[in-house]
Amino acid sequence: MVALSSLQVVQFRPPQDLSLHKCRPRSFIKCRIAEPTGEPAPLGQKTKYMDGFFEKAFMTLFARKMEKFAAPAKNGSASKEKGWFDYDYESFVDVSKRVMQGRNRKQQQEVVREVLLSMLPPGAPEQFKKLFPPTKWAAEFNAALTVPFFQWLVGPSEVVEVEVNGEKQKSGVHIKKCRYLENSGCVGMCVNMCKIPTQDFFTNEFGLPLTMIPNFEDMSCEMVYGQVPPPFEEDPVVKQPCLANICTIASPNSSFCPKLEA
Repeated sequence: MVALSSLQVVQFRPPQDLSLHKCRPRSFIKCRIAEPTGEPAPLGQKTKYMDGFFEKAFMTLFARKMEKFAAPAKNGSASKEKGWFDYDYESFVDVSKRVMQGRNRKQQQEVVREVLLSMLPPGAPEQFKKLFPPTKWAAEFNAALTVPFFQWLVGPSEVVEVEVNGEKQKSGVHIKKCRYLENSGCVGMCVNMCKIPTQDFFTNEFGLPLTMIPNFEDMSCEMVYGQVPPPFEEDPVVKQPCLANICTIASPNSSFCPKLEA
């Protein structure tokens, strides 16, 4: 794994039963993958999803919040405000791309922070800190919540056992093939619009450390609650080059993604 090389403190144990990723008609939280196998599509192919009411509601909520910070759409479609269920995942990703335009790395991350804070009632971070102090139980509880509530954004995932500071705990979340990275194809979007702001939000606003470790080779990702993230300059992602074969704004001649510059 490209991004795992310098984070030796965290050890992942792969799930024993890979069938957990498959759709189960009787599951309370249903898998929305539309592939015949119920698994994400092979690398190089885009996974098909069947988004329902819950998923579209979250896409619309986030997209409408982010639209306030986004550059106008080139085709002029942004001039008319979309209705609550006019957004799909592609239009959500398009808004993310337009938010990046004209902003550096830190400015992009600040937009995501503002969007996340705008969705919370006043005083929510302080209440979260009281309810979920940085303990093993809090880390495991939030990992369990991530699986159903982040599915619309990242695709199917599951709780896995990790080792944090020498202690084994089920506070890891394995994302088999991240939907956001798969659809954007952009290292900069993954890092600036998801990984770093999400880590910072949980670690600094909520007081519960979180480290996210994307694997740009297979588009999987690991989330580790309870693990303090490394400084950006020491994170392996800073050396990650563009995904030139799939990114529409890639810089193939650069040794790392230009969107990762300050």
